[in-house]
Amino acid sequence: MKKIRIVFMGTPTFAVPCLRVLAEAYEVVAVVTQPDRPSGRGKKLTPSPVKTAAVALGIPVMQPESVRNEDFHQELAALSLDFIITAAYGKILPPFLLAIPTVGALNIHASLLPRHRGAAPIHRAIMAGDKESGITIMHMDKGMDTGDMVVRESIPIEAGDTTGILHDKLAILGAQLITAAIKAITDGNAQRIPQDHNLATYAAPLTRAEEQIGWHHSAQVIDQQVRGMNPWPGAYTYWNQLRLKVWAGKITAACGTPSGAVMAVDGGLLVATGGGAYLITELQLPGKKAMSATDFLRGNAVTAGTVLGKTDLM
Repeated sequence: MKKIRIVFMGTPTFAVPCLRVLAEAYEVVAVVTQPDRPSGRGKKLTPSPVKTAAVALGIPVMQPESVRNEDFHQELAALSLDFIITAAYGKILPPFLLAIPTVGALNIHASLLPRHRGAAPIHRAIMAGDKESGITIMHMDKGMDTGDMVVRESIPIEAGDTTGILHDKLAILGAQLITAAIKAITDGNAQRIPQDHNLATYAAPLTRAEEQIGWHHSAQVIDQQVRGMNPWPGAYTYWNQLRLKVWAGKITAACGTPSGAVMAVDGGLLVATGGGAYLITELQLPGKKAMSATDFLRGNAVTAGTVLGKTDLM
């Protein structure tokens, strides 16, 4: 029996479990990923996690600067593909590429579409205070995450989930669902479920302005911001004109004024907010490693009444 032929397109760590599962079950004839990019202090050219995984699996790798390149188009067309599968590749594929596979072009998207279409669905789900997230396997079309759905499965967002934790859960779920979707399609049992575009939201890339904590917000919103930006890019505030990354904390029922004022330094930095108070439990000074707030307080004198942040965001 002829093995299903697939080109897999992905770039970050999220896509790696999907690639490994597909390579085990089907014939992945090539992997397409973003070109090597400068990384780290030395700005050394570094392969994407997907490229590293593909090389380890012995799968040929393509790294076009543009998916609209005619030579790239011809290379894919010559591979006699059944499927193109994408997972966080980083580019919208043009219609002429989507038409190449004989069976379909599917995307593994880390949200419950049509909610959180776009580039940062995991961050945005946590920052919005969503109670659940999930994976949607969808047919790609010319829009951004607008195609008909094949399968959609939810998981709860737990109170302590960060973007990193939810990312890992969804990467595993995506790998499980993509093989189920391919089987349903090839067996003729799959439905094409249109999205309700009236319910769509857009998960825009994070901006630098969103990283700074506005202490005028409620402790709940600040907690969502901190968890949503962990492990990247990190929410921050200012202390003694130093940028202080805030990696973890807890919502408390305490209250005080003004917003941003340190209310107590027992077990962390208890900071007044626009609703309740937020206990910072893990933080990071510029050029230092992340540390517990307790360790930070051992070496830094912070007293009740100290106000964190910039006045325009308090």
